[in-house]
This record gives sequence, structure tokens and C-alpha cells, in this order.
Amino acid sequence: MTDDHRGAAGTGSKASEATPRSLRILRVAQKVYPDVAGGGAYHVHALSRDQAAMGHDVTVLAVAPDGDGDRPHVEQRDGYTVVRYPPTAEPLGNAVSAGVAQFLRRTDEYDVVHAHSHLYFSTNLAALARRLSGTPLAVTNHGLYSQTAPKWVFDAYLRTVGRWTFDSADVAFCYTDEDRDRLRDLGVSVPVEVVANGIDTARFTPDGPRSDDLAGDPAILFVGRLVDGKRPGDALAAFERLRERAPNAGLTICGDGPLREKLEERVRDRGLDEAVRFLGHLSYETMPAVYRAADALVLPSEAEGLPRTVLEAMATDVPVVTSALDQLTGVVDGGGETVPVGDVDRFADALAAVTEERAAYSPRAVVEDGYDWATTVEQTTEQFQRIAAGR
Repeated sequence: MTDDHRGAAGTGSKASEATPRSLRILRVAQKVYPDVAGGGAYHVHALSRDQAAMGHDVTVLAVAPDGDGDRPHVEQRDGYTVVRYPPTAEPLGNAVSAGVAQFLRRTDEYDVVHAHSHLYFSTNLAALARRLSGTPLAVTNHGLYSQTAPKWVFDAYLRTVGRWTFDSADVAFCYTDEDRDRLRDLGVSVPVEVVANGIDTARFTPDGPRSDDLAGDPAILFVGRLVDGKRPGDALAAFERLRERAPNAGLTICGDGPLREKLEERVRDRGLDEAVRFLGHLSYETMPAVYRAADALVLPSEAEGLPRTVLEAMATDVPVVTSALDQLTGVVDGGGETVPVGDVDRFADALAAVTEERAAYSPRAVVEDGYDWATTVEQTTEQFQRIAAGR
């Protein structure tokens, strides 16, 4: 869906009808898979890999603790180039690199710069580079709200530097109509394109090997960073209530983060060692088998974009129970249940419903209808061609 504010080209524009050309793409990202696990990092990797396979010259500029001093670590990976600079500082856990800033002085060597998430200093630097050069910039909103920064800090940031960062771009991408509307409410004035966060529906299928690592029957799964914004403690509390009616239920937690030690201590204190398993970060390649072994996915986050974990679980035909966030309710409808943030009792009730009446839900059909990864790559690349043609 296109928001045509300020003359964004529609599908019938001359730019979109022109013969596509090979582009030199600089992708600015804080994290890239497999160096870092997570949906955003994998999105960066997969998009770079697939655009390189289309014949584009793709370089990913990332912040990572590799290299010596300001010297980058450079490698070729799946057809694209990764350039990683060590961080210079990490205020509030948000790494910033002088090396990245220096590299961004070279954006004139590229046809398009694509920065991921306004939440990172690297994207702020890419916005500054756009204002100082003629190279078009696209910014992808992977979720408008921070899951780690204090709310008062983030609110101030969003209405100042965050909005300025979006308005420095030639186009902003978001995953849902709801997030597009939030950008408009924030005052962002550049063209906004809704490009769904698709997944590989040929990889994530109901058929295939199933992991033996999940606990319990029914097997409840949580996948995500163990940070406050994901509310993994709510997942654990809802699971405890579920066990009152399903005493053989188990909870498997995939992911890592600062809350892990506290959660593990809580599990020990409650005597749930046999019922709850912590698997840490798992590779993308192992996740289809993990999802297939689950009876439900739970994600009680207080803020999200459009999480790959939800779509991946649904693609394997696993019902999901998520927070009732505007951008998730329409996606989950028919494939699970949504619950108000923080309502642990209703999360437990919803988990009971989707596991006891699983046949009533059709999660894979929802994903097949509009969340295919190939479409994500195609639509993103079409927008790159458009803004590069206007340079």
C-alpha cells in the first residue's frame, strides 16, 4: 500500500515502468545475522542475500565488536559484502561507531542507502549523510517504540531526532497500515510505503522434522529477546496459571538477554525446572523444527512492529497468543488470540483455548495470504529503483 504524500510514485509511474538496473546498495544496520540472532538481524541478511542474487551490488555496514581500533572487519557473505566497525561508545546500550560515521562520508559511491530502524545511532548518521549528499535514503521502521530505553527518554527522542531521521529519507518503510498511521501522527512528512515483513513460507511449513527439545504437553513456546519490552515474565506467569488446568504443560524459552538469570531463578524458586526449558539463541535453520514441535506461541510484548516469530509460527500452522497491539490484531485474527498487555489471566485463558481447540484456528492460511518473503524483496527493490531514478 502506498501513501502518496509529497508525490510518491504509484505503481503506474514512469520510474516503475522503466527497465530495472543493477543498483549499488549500502545497507546500514546495527546488527546482521548470523553475528546476532533476531528477526531484524535476519531481515537484513536475507534482504541483502536476495538482492545480491538479483544482480545488485550490496554492502552491509554494521556495528560490531570486531576489528582492531577503528579498522573494519570485512568479509563476503552469501553474495554481499559485510563491513563491521567496532563501537566507539554504547550509551543506553545503543552502539555508535566513529568508523561507521567515517564510512558514511562515501555514500556518493552508492545508488541507494537503506538504513534499518530509527532507534539506532547508525541510522541517525545515515540521515545526516543524506542531508549532506545526493544519495537517496530509505529507512525501515522495524517497530516504532523502543523495548529497552526509559519511556520518557524515548518519547523525547521520537518527537525530535526520531522524526528528523525519518524526514531525512526519500522513503520510509513500515510493516503495517497502523505503523504508517503512527508515522503520520508523529508528523513524518516523507512518502511512506507499507511493505509487509514477509517470511519464507516454503521453509516454515507444518510438514518436516520436529524438535525434541521442547518441554511438556501442551508445549508452549516463547521466542524473543529476554528484555523488559518483550515481557517474558508475563509469559512465565501465564504458563503457571495454565498449569492449573493442564498440569503436564511445558514452556520453552528461545532467546537470551539481561532478564535470563532472573527468569531462571524464578523457575527454580517455583519448582518448575522440569517444566520450563531455556534454549538460548537458536539458529534460523533450526527454528522450523522448533515451531513444529510447539502447540502454541506466546508473545506478551508491550510494543512490536510485525514480529517474524509470529509469522514463522503461524506459517508452521501453530496458533499464537499475542498482546492486542493494533498492528497484530488483524494479522493474528483466525490464527490465534490477542490479549491486553499485562493481563496474565487472560493470556492463560487464551493459551488454554488455542491448545484445547487447535482445529478451530487456521494460522498458516493467514500467512500464505499476504506475508510471502519474495513479495517483500520485490516491493523493497521496486522502491529502490524508484528513488534511484529520481537522483
